[in-house]
Amino acid sequence: MKQPLGVILAGGQATRMGGGDKGLLALGGQSLLSRVIDRLEPQVGGMALNANGEAARFSGFDLPVLPDSIAGFAGPLAGVLAGLDWAADQGADAIVTAAADTPFFPCDLVPQLLLHSEGMAHPLVLAATPDAKRGQARHPTFGLWPVALRDDLRAALQGGLRKVVMWTDQHGGREALFPDEAAFFNVNTPDDLARAEEML
Repeated sequence: MKQPLGVILAGGQATRMGGGDKGLLALGGQSLLSRVIDRLEPQVGGMALNANGEAARFSGFDLPVLPDSIAGFAGPLAGVLAGLDWAADQGADAIVTAAADTPFFPCDLVPQLLLHSEGMAHPLVLAATPDAKRGQARHPTFGLWPVALRDDLRAALQGGLRKVVMWTDQHGGREALFPDEAAFFNVNTPDDLARAEEML
């Protein structure tokens, strides 16, 4: 399989942060989004940003900005679909998504997702970490998604589906388990941002 393209998901409404773009918040003198870009860029063959509203606010990042094609803030899957449509135009087979508010994700995210997709007709793998209560926790904004399933995803979204794992389970999606429980720590609240500063 060709090297996947990267799509950073920044389409949420950040309600617990009081609105605005979480990715533009500063962490250790750099925006969260800059940190995510720096971590993802070496792992993929090109990148885009999924975000809604005025694209010009991201002009300093020099990335294509892809709005959701499904109206009404349909969640991460709408961002995945926007990324898959963009990747199809680029001639790519797959994308890897990362969330704009999760600055510490693994530097081997893409290789591990690809490794766990071997032998699959359509590479569909979510990142997961150990979880004391559930055994493991899936991180649905971090995944490997096949361009071949984009029309199926579009139909599912148009039919009202919003839960990522409901759709991935329907298609035999797998998990790639990463050992560090804190790897996918994401910044949802001001307290989380303070904790991220400590984690730096």
